[in-house]
Amino acid sequence: MQQIVNFIIRNKIFLLFLLLFSVSLLFTIQSHSYHRSKFINSANFLSGGVYNTSNNISDYFDLKEQNKILQEENNRLKSILFNKEAALDSAYVDSSSFSRKYKFTPAQVIKNSYTQNNNLLTINRGSKDSIKQDLGVITSKGILGIIENTNNDYATVLSVLNTTSRISAQLKKTNHFGSLAWNGLSEKYVQLTEIPEIAPVAKGDTIVTSGRSDIFPKGIPIGTVKDFKLDGAENYYEIEVALFNDMTNIEHVHIIENKDAEIIKTLIDKANE
Repeated sequence: MQQIVNFIIRNKIFLLFLLLFSVSLLFTIQSHSYHRSKFINSANFLSGGVYNTSNNISDYFDLKEQNKILQEENNRLKSILFNKEAALDSAYVDSSSFSRKYKFTPAQVIKNSYTQNNNLLTINRGSKDSIKQDLGVITSKGILGIIENTNNDYATVLSVLNTTSRISAQLKKTNHFGSLAWNGLSEKYVQLTEIPEIAPVAKGDTIVTSGRSDIFPKGIPIGTVKDFKLDGAENYYEIEVALFNDMTNIEHVHIIENKDAEIIKTLIDKANE
């Protein structure tokens, strides 16, 4: 307290000047509309800048929550989109239940491998989230893989960059379909085989899922035709497919559950008995 008193005594002239200057400035602003408007505009500019900076900082720390909201909205839209496409596609059988056939669950990749022959991803969803083996996994750009194993909190995904992976795929512009696999050479390309030589294949054609399994709906993007050639017997094409996904940079994904999968599996098992 004594230090404050000493400071005031030492600087009393300067402090008196500041007080008188402030009072005169206040009277000037109050008595002249021009000065008052300038002061208000300056104050608004200053406070606006402070609020804008504060808002930008708040937005930055809120990005995680906003990303979660956007992912959930994206998930909802995907569910609507693929269920609607299923309802309009005559390739599907049970048209009475299309509106509720596919369920989408958002997830995040916490571990990813793409340099091995048998690559796997780990996601932060598990059996407590109703995630189970053989569910499809996609990103906003296209197909990613299939759920292989789960525990209570996490699941592993058999990547399309896995030499044991086999997925039914087709040319988007026709219904010619084949088997999608990976030769283990590049994380940018997968290979589509068993496309008959009568199919009108061209570089740049889009490859999508065929819908001929109970894992993926028809029409999920995979990639484009980079190159193609006939096999040794010249009966089928061997197609090099450039993936839409950058498999080295995966974070947010969607898990697809076909609610009719068990019914379809039971029917096929009975037919094979």
